[in-house]
Amino acid sequence: MRYIKTIDDITKDGQVTFGDGYEFVTEVEKADAILMRSTDLHGYELPESIRAIARCGAGVNNIPIEEYAKKGVVVFNSPGANSNAVKELVLAMLVLSSRGVVQSMNWVRENAADPDIFVNAEKAKKAFVGRELKGKSIAVIGLGNVGSKVANACADLGMDVYGYDPFISVEHAWALSQKVQRVSTLEDACRDRDYLTLHVPSKADTIHMIGEEQLNLLAPDAVLINYSRETIVDEDAVDAALRAGRIAWFATDFATQKTVLMPNTFITTHSGAGTGEAEANCADMAISELKDYLENGNIANSVNYPPCSMGKARAASRVACLHANVPNMIGQITAVLARDNANVQRMTNESAGENAYTMFDTDEHLDDETIEALKQIPSIYRVRVIK
Repeated sequence: MRYIKTIDDITKDGQVTFGDGYEFVTEVEKADAILMRSTDLHGYELPESIRAIARCGAGVNNIPIEEYAKKGVVVFNSPGANSNAVKELVLAMLVLSSRGVVQSMNWVRENAADPDIFVNAEKAKKAFVGRELKGKSIAVIGLGNVGSKVANACADLGMDVYGYDPFISVEHAWALSQKVQRVSTLEDACRDRDYLTLHVPSKADTIHMIGEEQLNLLAPDAVLINYSRETIVDEDAVDAALRAGRIAWFATDFATQKTVLMPNTFITTHSGAGTGEAEANCADMAISELKDYLENGNIANSVNYPPCSMGKARAASRVACLHANVPNMIGQITAVLARDNANVQRMTNESAGENAYTMFDTDEHLDDETIEALKQIPSIYRVRVIK
């Protein structure tokens, strides 16, 4: 039996199912793994029993991933599972910022007591004349799970789409519509665009990547949309551009102390992924990742360890070693196995940055002394006997 601790409300209806062989526990000390969403785990006392954590969502700023890596805890996320929900809300922001929809509805509510509301509403519509998206240009910064969907949808709407992503994956490149024009610099992406939408993670090289210089390149009355992370934009520069009329609207999913005071903004409550379907998709992906790791040792979509798979665990014993990415680690592991006459059927090793992962199948179950010898190898964080 494997034990799971859930943190946060994982889905809207509260239904989370792992299937046979799993039980939910209320005390984290009894759990093998954690399924979570948004709780901040910095400073959280993580028991040694925890082998893995899966977040239902893409961002992992709320998890100390490198600290956990050194404890041999694999952290998973669920990239792309909520991408359609975010895409749809971004498209909504494109329309809201272009057609005066909210302003028009507010006018109706404010004049609800007018006995001639029907006639006067017809007259008032002139104040809310907007512009169509068709034929307008948009820069999509970041062409990953969300950005690629946004770019394709904008192309389908008849927009002139420019995509910028120096690190685009082969998978997402193939998924892009032929109508999306790739540009090689951020400046070229922003120049003379009517809309700019951001879909990049928050990293050292993306913090404040959109500031005064980029905003000044946009077309007059441009619209900025940030449904990525609040740190991607220089909020002071955005505020100044709005007040100067340099950009017309700013739509964002992040109600910070600065954004809430800006004029001409549409601010949502971090609701980009806020659909029942997205929650269910994220939960399904996170559960699948945890189960494959706990049952077979396979890693997919980890943010602190490399992807690694050897399929179903069918040998007498499967052992996984989580360790630092240092020279001669494989030699040290195989030396221990050879000393104890362990016959290895197959072995794989993958690395990602400072961390690495070695997994192997043996013909016979390894005895406790061999497992303990593996644990004593310098720079090994954890040894798991899976079967």
